[in-house]
Amino acid sequence: MAAAAESGARAWLSGGSPRPGSPTSSPELGAGSRSRLGPGSGPGSGIERPGARPPGPSAPGHSFRKVTLTKPTFCHLCSDFIWGLAGILCDVCNFMSHEKCVKHVKTPCTSVAPSLVHVPVAHCFGPRGHYKRKFCAVCRKGLEAPALRCEVCELHVHPDCVPFACSDCRQCHLDGHRDHDTHHHHWREGNLSSGARCEVCRKTCSSSDVLAGVRCEWCGVQAHSVCSAALTPECTFGRLRTMVLPPACVRLLSRNFSKMHCFRISESAAPEPGDGDDGVDGSAPAGPGKEVAAPESSKQTLKIFDGNDTVQRNHFRVISVPRLARSQEVLEAALRAYYIMEDPQAFQLQALPPPTQAGDADTEALGKVWSGGTAEDEGSRGPGSRDVPEAWVIRALPRTQEVLKIYPAWLKVGVAYVSLRVTPQSTAQTVVLEVLPLLGRQDEGPEGFQLLEVLMGSRQVQRMVLADEELLLGRLQAIRQTSLRQMSQTRFYVAERRAVAPRVSLFVGGLPPGLSPQEYSSLLDEAMSLKAGLVSMSHIYSSQGAVVLDVACFAEAERLYMLVRDTAVHSRPLTALVLPDVLFPEAAEPAPGLRADQRGASAWVPHVLPGTLLPGAGVWRGRHCGLGARHPGGGAAPSGLPRACRGHPAPGHSGEDPFSVLLSVDEADAVLMDRWTILLDAQEAGGGEGSVVDAEPPKIVHMSNYCGIGIDAELSLDFHQAREEEPGKFTSRLHNKGVYVRVGLQKLSQARGLHREIRLQVEQQEVELPNIEGLIFINIPSWGSGADLWGSDNDSKFEKPRMDDGLLEVVGVTGVVHMGQVQGGLRSGIRIAQGSYFRVTLLKATPVQVDGEPWVQAPGHMIIAAAGPKVHMLRKAKQKPRKAGPPRDARMDGEPAPEGDSK
Repeated sequence: MAAAAESGARAWLSGGSPRPGSPTSSPELGAGSRSRLGPGSGPGSGIERPGARPPGPSAPGHSFRKVTLTKPTFCHLCSDFIWGLAGILCDVCNFMSHEKCVKHVKTPCTSVAPSLVHVPVAHCFGPRGHYKRKFCAVCRKGLEAPALRCEVCELHVHPDCVPFACSDCRQCHLDGHRDHDTHHHHWREGNLSSGARCEVCRKTCSSSDVLAGVRCEWCGVQAHSVCSAALTPECTFGRLRTMVLPPACVRLLSRNFSKMHCFRISESAAPEPGDGDDGVDGSAPAGPGKEVAAPESSKQTLKIFDGNDTVQRNHFRVISVPRLARSQEVLEAALRAYYIMEDPQAFQLQALPPPTQAGDADTEALGKVWSGGTAEDEGSRGPGSRDVPEAWVIRALPRTQEVLKIYPAWLKVGVAYVSLRVTPQSTAQTVVLEVLPLLGRQDEGPEGFQLLEVLMGSRQVQRMVLADEELLLGRLQAIRQTSLRQMSQTRFYVAERRAVAPRVSLFVGGLPPGLSPQEYSSLLDEAMSLKAGLVSMSHIYSSQGAVVLDVACFAEAERLYMLVRDTAVHSRPLTALVLPDVLFPEAAEPAPGLRADQRGASAWVPHVLPGTLLPGAGVWRGRHCGLGARHPGGGAAPSGLPRACRGHPAPGHSGEDPFSVLLSVDEADAVLMDRWTILLDAQEAGGGEGSVVDAEPPKIVHMSNYCGIGIDAELSLDFHQAREEEPGKFTSRLHNKGVYVRVGLQKLSQARGLHREIRLQVEQQEVELPNIEGLIFINIPSWGSGADLWGSDNDSKFEKPRMDDGLLEVVGVTGVVHMGQVQGGLRSGIRIAQGSYFRVTLLKATPVQVDGEPWVQAPGHMIIAAAGPKVHMLRKAKQKPRKAGPPRDARMDGEPAPEGDSK
């Protein structure tokens, strides 16, 4: 009797037919009421429901049905309003459309999207943030709560949708598994900027109501989903094609490192659902809809797990089903919650005991439940019964054979994959033997190939080599037992056995600057116990406090990377980045005067994200590029370009679109700029009469833009001190300007008579100073956020200022009011001198600033002189250059023309 009851419990929540001897079971749904394709079927299959419209041939994997609309709804294809009371909805991914639009749907359902990924590439999710009027790419719902965004391909997802996101990020490098003769568009659906226009029909293709429209993440072209088919599939990288380094030129040969480890992307400190995490205890989303609400009296909620992993983590998803629902309806709802659209007859649900019953014998109890449950009469009950457990786990029924897709991992074989039937006797070696003839490699011995298991997680793509004797059918069953979702994200590749010499270049920053190579080596060895013979220090950036370690072992590189992120030296945390190998494209030509080992930095600019400037951008022909490399042929923009170069703060500071910044760099003019050195020789009176005692040794600082003495340096110093006291408040430009105004008002009534406290010599000639409170040396024709301090009036006494004339202009201001008038364009400064050699004598301790860095300088001398050769700079073009534009499919609609002078 107990055995019969146990089998009945299995059949109650199983997609199969009633087992002989079971007391009762729900009726089996007929083939005419619903049909699914088995696991060996292609991803383009649809699902048919009674009274529902079957999906069109271009709608891969959707489960469409006609629904009654109870609120204003928009079509996800054309983004127009759906008039009337009926719409077509996908039960799995929530894709909604007009009935007339269904046949044009090309966007794949979330349930089959992983199988359509060409090259699996993990995403780089940053910290959680609020994204207004954005939509989740998995469930297509609005992002009302804090959500995640991939910092490379702009994929937006809910935190609990991350495990179901495709590993279809933009491929920025090759990992040796796939190559391309041409580069195709990388389409990302929805979340377009307002006013975006279709490249084909020129109509608006963005929507603030639904996830609609597509955008290429490489060239920026935007289009309607239907219109995108009219564009050529090859991507030419758009307006930035002269700056983009194709993925074929970037290689990252490592075991578990990805491009996430090459970017300085801050991650949320709080734990977030990731691979293997399907929600938070007690608050998991209710299936694809993600809404958890109190059930109606006619419904009940069930906690659903998809395997041993989620049970152990207690990460479940919640479904709401009618209390009188049939067994297959409950099973189908559970499968939809995990975006599984295989034949439900291949699965069953098993009950889990409540935690109070598990007690200390938790492992033993779970084992009993997984073997079929222990209830005596559970098979005769429906979901509405009082004693039905609230927690269930989806189990795949044993299979005697299975059709498996095998993907080729070498170059250009002409097919995406081949299908093989595996049996209980099939091993990894026998699969390789069967695959080779199908791929045209029958003349090659199987000993030169291996079978790889690849888990295409949204955060990390993991690869594992299977042993030759590994039984494939047993391996598939073990994966499904662990996680059904993991099974849908697992692929098998046949790859050549290649002996790869491990070599990882690891950039370590945050070290004390100015040390010798021996000191850096001792410091790192003490902090991280470097293994001799495996780790060597290839490059040292002493002024930045950074080194590059070459590691000849993947495991050691992974250990060092994790250890560096948790290590602090002199109370300063270290940073770690993996540097890829950058290969020079054979068809490309270096910019004039640009060395091969410099070109890598400019070519990697499009991959640099706000706040994630790569150290030298990579390794160029085996040589690391210098930090912050710059050249007129291309370069990485610093956080604040001078206004004289028509620059702006970097995107991370002002929120300016990185695309616009890079366009400005691409179209900028090459200019030269003088550089200056300032010798600070501080002295103070002491001892007897006329005696002088050195206060501190002389030091040298470099100047590019301007040097201020007096009131302007004093305001900068007050602002700097206020920011040091409460750095958390200085997060907006508006607040920063407010602080400047406040400290300026406090100085209105103060007058120190700077002209009586300093002496100035220009070209060894004494210069009499007027009644001023500030003395400013300017190298560029703009100051203080673009103000023209020198003025535009012609003066026969002085030459017209230029950045490359080898001269500095000396200007005075009479106080805070005068500075405000200069900022407002009402006045200019007091012109004092122009020259190439200056000597300033400070009679008292005086505030000084150089390029925005303020301090109080002790009494003594300041000598300003030219610093050797001029430096190259990029200046934003005044007007759009007249040159042939790229093809229509390579331009981004709405690309801004280069701005004029921002002064």
